[in-house]
Formats: sequence, structure tokens, C-alpha cells
Amino acid sequence: MGKRDYYEVLGVSKNASDAEIKSAFRKLAKKYHPDVSKEPDAAEKFKEAQEAYAVLSDENKRRQYDQYGHAAFDQMNGGTGGFDFSGFDFSDIFGDLFGGGFGFGNSSKRRNRPTKGRDTLMHIELSFEEAVFGCKKTINLNVLDECSECNGKGGHGESTCSKCHGSGEVTSEQRTIFGSFMTKTTCSTCKGTGKIFKTTCSKCRGKGQVKANKDIEVKIPAGVDTGNQLRVAGKGEAGTNGGPNGDVYLEFTVQDHPLYIRNENDVYLHLPLTITEAVLGCKKDIPTLYGDVTLSIPAGAQNNDKHRLKGKGIEDVSYHKKGDMYVVINVIIPRSLTREQKKIFNELSETKLNDEVEFKKIDKYRNK
Repeated sequence: MGKRDYYEVLGVSKNASDAEIKSAFRKLAKKYHPDVSKEPDAAEKFKEAQEAYAVLSDENKRRQYDQYGHAAFDQMNGGTGGFDFSGFDFSDIFGDLFGGGFGFGNSSKRRNRPTKGRDTLMHIELSFEEAVFGCKKTINLNVLDECSECNGKGGHGESTCSKCHGSGEVTSEQRTIFGSFMTKTTCSTCKGTGKIFKTTCSKCRGKGQVKANKDIEVKIPAGVDTGNQLRVAGKGEAGTNGGPNGDVYLEFTVQDHPLYIRNENDVYLHLPLTITEAVLGCKKDIPTLYGDVTLSIPAGAQNNDKHRLKGKGIEDVSYHKKGDMYVVINVIIPRSLTREQKKIFNELSETKLNDEVEFKKIDKYRNK
């Protein structure tokens, strides 16, 4: 049986672009690769797709194929009709497709790429006042730091690896029943770095990093709340291959206050009043976050009445605008009375109340 047309094999037109040809082969390789496909004829279809891609992805071979068809390569291979894969590198396809798991890919490039160090998360507890007004804190960290003896390289007397010539990879030819393949593996001598050292650093034992305990001083802005995070740039673990240090993230937990209740940037204070103060009205010195303020309570104050003190709340950590403070009235009912006090309340009970309309509503509902 004659060979199928290469364009037909990949499912593209004769005017297909290089990108379209590559994309078509990627799909077929993913579908028919013998190591991942369970279809009975996967190996043959995979070989067929490889052959088509090897020709159509090469400008010269594609031109020859367009002019002479399969005969151009039959003559090159002694009339055997087989296609010689030797010298053709599929690593850019398989490395992207399978993540280098089939001996392909650019693992050495990834290994030598400057990489940022890991970030560190720390939980910090703050008092209510520290969170409201901001503060400075000394934070103790245990992180991996760059080795000072070898400057993070892991050794001394650096030179280019003679086995891989600095590439970090070793290319070898693998012959199978489906043809010859060029494979790349990580260099065993330099472990993919492309560099070797005369001596290994004794301080870090070749790792380029050492454990370090250090203190950093951090300025915590006013207005932070529980759950907020603050990023301290460049104070985390050391990077590799010249990459930057990671960051430190501080996550806050704010302690409760004995007087104030926080709701975002607003503050609530429950103010106890006697019955007399609520009925007759009074003036009270209110302890705000910024000093005492005199508040006039009008006569006839009711339980849970709110009085707003504008701008006496907490400063927004981002916009620097202060919230408000709310004074919530809490009328205290006495648990015990003297004989004289009881007499006064009995006299009051016989007094016509201004708010008797509210009581009439209840009586009207009860008599239905």
C-alpha cells in the first residue's frame, strides 16, 4: 500500500503555515504517542505523523516533497521507502507537550534560570492600640539565606562543564524500530547547571544557601485589622542563580479592647446610663481614641439610641480617612431599690406618660 500524502496525514492544506503544521502534529503526537495511547495502531500512526512533520516543518524538505512527492526521499534512502529521522530534533514539540518526561525539553534552561526565593508567611498579634495607631515591630525570621562564602554558587573555582560544554544537557541518538531519535538528558556531571567547581563550598555543602536567623524591623501602618496582610519585599528566602529574594508576608490578628468594638473603620462604645439620666438627660465625658469628648444626652433617651461622633473612628489603612465613633445608650435597670426609691417609682407609675400611645397599641391588640 502506498504512503498517504503528508498533508493528509497531518490534516492540513498545502498552503498551511508553519504554525498550523506544528499545531496539527502536536495534536496527533498527544493522541498517538505509544507511551500514552492505548489504540492498537497508535505506534504506526505516530510514526506516520512524525515522518510527515519532519518533512513539512523543514523548508527545503517541504519544497522537495511538493515537487517530487515521496520519491524525493525514497531515492535519498536507497529506494527503501523509509524516512531517516537521524539528525531531526523533536525536543521542542515533546518538551512542551510532555514536560520533558520523555527525555526531551529544556530542563537545563529552567534549572539555570534566575529564580525568585520562596515567600514566607508570619502571623503577628497586635494590641488594639498598635493596630489603630500603627507601630514598629522587630520580627525574627528563620529563612534560607545566600551563602556568604560562595555567594550562592555552591563552590569555588568555577569552570564550564567539559561533558556538556555548558549547555547542561547531553544529546544522544536512540535507535528504535520506528527510526532514530535525538534525545536530550540532563548532564550527570554538572546536574544540568553547565558549570563545575574545583572545590565544593564547605559552608553550604554545595547548596548555595544556608539557614539563617535574623531580625528585621517593620513599620506597621495605622488602621490594620485582623486578616490584613503586609508585604515586606525582599526579606524572604534567597533566590537561586542570581534571582531576587522572596518576600515576607505578615498576617495580623488584633486583640479585643475592653471598651471599644470595631466594625471595619467605625468604633462602637456602649454607654451605661441610669434611669434618671436617661429620663432627664445629662452630659457625659466620652473616652474616644483621641481623648475625651463631652456628649450631651437629651432627655428621654432610649435603650440602644446611637450618637455619632464624626471622625473619631479608625483611619483607613489605604485611604487615610477616619471612620466614625458611635455611642450606644445602655439604660441600666436597678436590681434592688430602697423603700424611698420604691415610693418614688410608685408615684411615677400613676403619672400619665407622654408615650401612652405606644401602650395603647398593645392594649388594642390584646383586646382583639
